[in-house]
Order: sequence, then structure tokens, then C-alpha cells
Amino acid sequence: MPALSSTVKTLEQLAKDDVSSLAILGRSVMHDNALTSRILKVANSAIYNKGISHVTTVSRAAVVLGFDTIRNICITAKLLSSLLENKGLSEPVYHRLLTLMARAFQAAMLAKMMLRDHDEELQEEVFIAALLYHLGESAFWSMGGETTERLDARLNQVDAKEASAVVREVLGTSFTQLSMGIAKNWGLGEVLVKSLSNPNERTPEIRSIFLANKISELMASDAKDDIEELHRRIKQAADMLELEVDEFKGRMIQCSHATRKLADTYGAKVLVAFLPDTHQLTLAPSQQDEPIKVREFNVSLQLKKLRELTDCAINKANFNEVITITLSGLLDGIGMDRCAVMLLSPNRKRIQPRVVLGDNVDKMKNEFIVELYQGKNVFAESIDLKKPLFIDNPQSEKWRLYLDDELKKHTSSQGFMLAPILVDNKVIGLLYADRHSSERKLADEDFERFTHFAQLTNLCLSVSVH
Repeated sequence: MPALSSTVKTLEQLAKDDVSSLAILGRSVMHDNALTSRILKVANSAIYNKGISHVTTVSRAAVVLGFDTIRNICITAKLLSSLLENKGLSEPVYHRLLTLMARAFQAAMLAKMMLRDHDEELQEEVFIAALLYHLGESAFWSMGGETTERLDARLNQVDAKEASAVVREVLGTSFTQLSMGIAKNWGLGEVLVKSLSNPNERTPEIRSIFLANKISELMASDAKDDIEELHRRIKQAADMLELEVDEFKGRMIQCSHATRKLADTYGAKVLVAFLPDTHQLTLAPSQQDEPIKVREFNVSLQLKKLRELTDCAINKANFNEVITITLSGLLDGIGMDRCAVMLLSPNRKRIQPRVVLGDNVDKMKNEFIVELYQGKNVFAESIDLKKPLFIDNPQSEKWRLYLDDELKKHTSSQGFMLAPILVDNKVIGLLYADRHSSERKLADEDFERFTHFAQLTNLCLSVSVH
């Protein structure tokens, strides 16, 4: 990684000097024979040298292809050699690194293909941003040692949905934050930083980087849910380019063939076996999505659950019994799409779901993690004030400063409700409920019923500990 960092910073300095950059570029890489050889080989490949005369020097290649193109070939060549030639990695960690690099290489080619009607400068920016999208994770695995082996073993024991939580637990941060830190420190460009910090932005370049990386990742999986997700992402990409899905798939297959050839040209033949397989494109998604189940307010069921909670208070029922009854009452009594008990971490800096009922349970349980130490938000407010909160309109001025993009991604755009879970007047977590799947709005009456359940739940839990 230090060698790659040095190359990137040299290239960034040259980019600011239009007059002498081409000559200095040739001299700056001349001492690295392997790098020079790879640059010239790639520059003369069919993908880059479309009928132009054979180039024999790096500076001449830069004149013919343009500085941005040669800069990206330099970075790509150095990245591949820096990581592929790593010594001392355990076999499982090296295998994971190769898989990640192959996916990144495929994503870079896909993103560039998706912008082939745009100017070459933007295509090159997008190529390098997509290639370096997972740079933080690549840097971590390339480090080797006990921590990488321990995290690799942990990740092998959980499914993909739980992976981000495990990484955060072991490292105290996410791979995305690592990538962003490196991107800013090395000056890797606004497009990469923006694609990491705001992946949902709708500009063509950010959208293509996000979709290319998602598609590349999903192509490597045979799981039924991932096949469904893959076809959904392909449809989004095709719609963005105003193409039929089959035509876009055809372009993807051509792109995959070009990626294999280019990997070989870069001297990274070992990656070819790890590139995502296009056979996934022939697997049809389910013909019809399951209809969304809409749960309506059920007064008799609500009263039944409230009576059961009253019995829990009398009989000093345990935590699990109380929580199960409460969530069932919120879901089917009040008519929520999903509800959860979110518990505080031991250091009280994080809160995440422990028991979830309703739609998309696994996704919510594994991905809905709220950091409480990163400025004020509605979850921290409910805990600090020890009061229920009704976020009736997340887009309103009232809540704007209390909801960042990460929270908006996990909560419902139509509103949600929070209530502290108290034991001996100490907050141990929050009750959460919304109508995320059906996108129905919440009313004041829903919040009153929700608050009633929360109050009775807290009474039951306080009684049970005495």
C-alpha cells in the first residue's frame, strides 16, 4: 500500500502541471521496469489502442491516449501488483483478497461501459472510482496477520447480511469508512469520495459506480434472494441507460469477456478464475413478487394483547415473554408493517434491533445499526429525554437536523415511532414501529396506541425485576 500511495501522489502532482507532466511521467515510472512494461502492454491492447500506431514509451502513450487514461492505467497496474504480490498472507485471506479484487476489476469495467456515451474523461474517472470503491477492505486484507485471519474466520461463520456488523465489532469501523479515509488522504478525486459518502446520488457517474459494484457482487452469489436482487439491479441499470434488459445483459457479457482479456494484459491472470460468472444472467427471477401484507388496526386483538401484558405485570413474567406480547400487539393489533426491540450496547454508544417482527426481519436485524455518539439524532433524543417520539414527517423542518442520510435509509419515509424501554427508570433500549413496506402514513391515534403499549411494557419489566 505505501508503494501504491507514492505512485498515486506522484500522479496527482503531475496532473497539476500540464506543461511538463508528460515528460516527467515517463521519467517517474522509468525506474520501475515491471510497471513500465505493464503500462505499455495495456496501452497497446485492443481495448485502449484502437488502430493507433504501436507506442514504445510511457510519455508517448500519454500523448496518444491522454494523461487521464495513462494515470488510471498506472494506478490500476500498481494496485494489482501491490496486492497480488503480497507475501505472507494465509491462504483463506489471500483467497478473499483475490475475490474482492476480481469483483472490483469487473465493477470498474461495468461502470465504464455504462457511461460509454459520455466523454472519455468521465469514463476514466468512473473506472478508477469503481476499481477503488473497496480500497479500504483490500488494504485491510493485504495487511495479513492475526486480525485478518480472525475476521476472515468470523465472516465465514455468518451470512452476508450479518457481515457489516461483524466487521464493525472487530475493527470498530466499517470498510466503507476505511475506503473514504484513504480516498481523502491520497486525494483520489471527488467522484470516488462522493460515491462512498453519498452512494444514492442520482448523477450518472455515482449511479453507475454504485450499480456496477452491486451487480458485480451479486453475480458471485447463487442464493435465491441474491438472484432476485441481481435482476432488480440490472433492470435499474438498463432503465438508466434507456435500454431493454436483454440488450443490457448482452453488453454485460461483452464487458465480462473484455475484463478477462484486460486482467491477463495487466499480468493479473490469477484474477480471471475469480471474476464473477455471467451464468447468473441466464437465471430467471421469480415471475411474480409476493403481495405486500397490509395489517389493519384490530381493536379486539389490541385489547387482548393489553390484557396479556396486564397478566404479565401481575405474574412478574420474564423479559422475553413481555417483549413478544408487546411486539405482537404493535404488529397485528395496531397494524404496523414491522416493529422491533432495539437494545443499547454495553458502552451505550450504539443501539440495534435484538427482536424484530413483521416484514424484512433479517434485513432490519442485521443492517439497522444506529450510532449514538455521532451528533444528535431522534434515537439519542428519545433515550436522553426518556420520552416516546412520533416522527410524523421525517422530511419536515422539525426533524431534519435529527435524521441523517444513514438513518433515513433504514427508517420509513412516511414516519415512525420510538419509545424508551425503562427498567428502574434506566433506559435499556427503544421500541420501534413503522409502516415501511406498505408506505402508509401514521396517525396521532397510532402513536397514542403505541405509547399505551410502551407504558404497559415498562410497567411489566420494572415489576419483573423486583
